[in-house]
Amino acid sequence: MEIQTRQTSQFLGHPAGLFVCFLTEMWERFSYYGMRALLIFYLTKHWEFSDASSYLIYGAYTSLVYIMPVFGGMLADQVLGSKKAVTYGAILLVLGHTGMTVESEVQIFYLSLALIISGVGFLKPNISTLVGALYEEGDPRRDSGFTIFYMGINIGAFSATLLCGYLGETYGWAYGFGAAGIGMLFGLVIFLFGQPYLQGLAGPPSNLYKEKNFGISNENWAYISGILMVLVSWFLVQNQQLVGSLLGGFGAICIGGWLFYTLLKCPPIERDRLIVVGILILFSLMFWALFEQAGSSLNILTDRGVDRSLLGWTVPASMFQSLNALFIFTLAPFFAMLWIALAKRNMEPSTPLKFAIGIIFVGLGFLVLVAGMESSDGVQTAVIWIILIYLLHTLGELCLSPVGLSSVTKLSPQRIVGVMMGMWFFASAAGNYVAGLIARATSSNSMSATNETFDLVQKASFVEVYTNVGLMAVGCGIVLALITPILKRLMHGAS
Repeated sequence: MEIQTRQTSQFLGHPAGLFVCFLTEMWERFSYYGMRALLIFYLTKHWEFSDASSYLIYGAYTSLVYIMPVFGGMLADQVLGSKKAVTYGAILLVLGHTGMTVESEVQIFYLSLALIISGVGFLKPNISTLVGALYEEGDPRRDSGFTIFYMGINIGAFSATLLCGYLGETYGWAYGFGAAGIGMLFGLVIFLFGQPYLQGLAGPPSNLYKEKNFGISNENWAYISGILMVLVSWFLVQNQQLVGSLLGGFGAICIGGWLFYTLLKCPPIERDRLIVVGILILFSLMFWALFEQAGSSLNILTDRGVDRSLLGWTVPASMFQSLNALFIFTLAPFFAMLWIALAKRNMEPSTPLKFAIGIIFVGLGFLVLVAGMESSDGVQTAVIWIILIYLLHTLGELCLSPVGLSSVTKLSPQRIVGVMMGMWFFASAAGNYVAGLIARATSSNSMSATNETFDLVQKASFVEVYTNVGLMAVGCGIVLALITPILKRLMHGAS
């Protein structure tokens, strides 16, 4: 049967609305990664927090960024619809990035982080939903459309770390954060002016949003809920230990509920597949805890302990975070062709094995960097070793990240797939918080609050922590590879 496509404006064979979403998401990721590239330096150099405190603030911030989309997605599904949620999130993001340019009051800084957290919570999950709504069910262009959309993410991340990093470290923090804010403003303007190309899709799910409670419409209650999200985030980002406690408590509830449902409520095949989902989610937490060192401890190491001179120019440390997006640009097409070629020969690795390979790569990245640090004379490490760790970590990301969400949707029963997706994002949030704890372990006792130099004691601290986490990751990856045949049987063909 011929697939019917929507009758709407087309561009390059896709709905024109796709490119509205593409540009909106590109600028949103530009603003997020541009600010993220500078955040750890802003904490240590401008506010003069100790390294240990800065790592905890950074970890709490990034974990909350992964938690809030759960609430933003719920409010969009029940009341606002995706378009209004994206617009509201973009406004919060513009306000947050604008606030980051104010360098004189720490509470404005915390409030700005909270605005960004909540803005991402509204925009991030719903812009993807909007892209999906542009295509009819069964439209063969859908996967290609999402591929184009995700290219916008990497373009934004790559350009932001270069431009915002350079401006912030060379001319002043306000210039870097201001550039991120201007980028988000571009995204908001593009989204508002591109409304005609969105075909009236993804509006409020029903007239429920017009109904009133206590004299206030449900739509306005949703916006008020967004303000409450900002206030809660503002409190939590200043009380990082509480974030850890909440994650631990919520994690215990999730694991207990998952075990109860899996063991007592599911028929055998569903039970087996949910066991696999739980194991993969657990290993994903470990992966993100190590991979997310890029914005914290690895950024600090690059700044203080790496010879960044290239062709007579000392490259700002934050600009090295562009390497991940650069390697994704160059390697993702190769991986796509590789999996297809292996599948034709019935040699494509299963989902658990891809996870195992990804975790091994992230561990090898740390071990290779440690080898480079130990082989370098004095305290400064050659820049090639930083490039190599980003390369190996990107290889790991390409093995694990693209199949993660897909595996959850394939293996989970449809009646609880939303809950399991929530557990996946919760694991990402927990991984980012654990990343802050790992980064804090790299702080040696000799580091003062404003110490921007690097000595042998500090170098030894990084070597010890990175060796331990590298060996742990490789070991866990090998264990996962060894149990992959068991997991494949438990998947019952859903690979």
